Amino acid sequence: MGILEVKDVNKRFGGLQALGNVNLSIAENSVHAIIGPNGAGKSTLLNCLVGKLIPDTGSVLFDGQSVLGRKAHEINQMGISRVFQTPEIFGDLTVFENVMIPCLAKRDGPFRMHAYEHMMDEADIVAQAAAMLDEVNMTDKRDMHAASLSRGDKRRLEMAMCLVQQPRLLLLDEPTAGMARADTNNTIELLRQIKQSRPITMVIIEHDMHVVFSLAERITVLAQGSPLVEDVPENIKGHPKVQEAYLGHAA
Repeated sequence: MGILEVKDVNKRFGGLQALGNVNLSIAENSVHAIIGPNGAGKSTLLNCLVGKLIPDTGSVLFDGQSVLGRKAHEINQMGISRVFQTPEIFGDLTVFENVMIPCLAKRDGPFRMHAYEHMMDEADIVAQAAAMLDEVNMTDKRDMHAASLSRGDKRRLEMAMCLVQQPRLLLLDEPTAGMARADTNNTIELLRQIKQSRPITMVIIEHDMHVVFSLAERITVLAQGSPLVEDVPENIKGHPKVQEAYLGHAA
């Protein structure tokens, strides 16, 4: 059994079958990519993985516990963090303050500003945030306001905010969307470093195949809401079903 198990998941929106009989088993400490053409059901599946959407039928289990119907802070407490397509940061706070917030939320429950103001000088919180910024190479930007960062650095900051909570599962929703190639390559290298430095499972939804084939150990291809192929990367590239799903015909 994998650390993340998706069993017989179906989801409809009116007359649209968004997900149909989806079954996935994600191995612990692996990097698993989920790809597919537009409208394949990737975002719907991701929202089910974090409990945001409840499927019509089926289950989603993380380490044997259901994620369905749980609130965001409960998902975080289970050891699951999510990186969004558009970086979710506090633009009016500094980089350092952004990283301190999830440290407090993990300790005290849902974020409350009065708790942040009361505890922000505690040595252990400061040390956690400083160490995390060092790990993602943002120490030199710690006093900058987050809104002033480049797209690549905003993504790096968001990852720091996730990783400081010590998640066991990191879900990445198009982590390189809108980035220049240099920032994309930097993000790939950062994710490699993260994987090498800590026990963590990553699930990546991504359109950029350079990212997918640079990082993934296993790939699931969705088409019209259902898994089409699941295999190691070297067997995915030339698979006739994958070419048909993307191109409309097998090469």
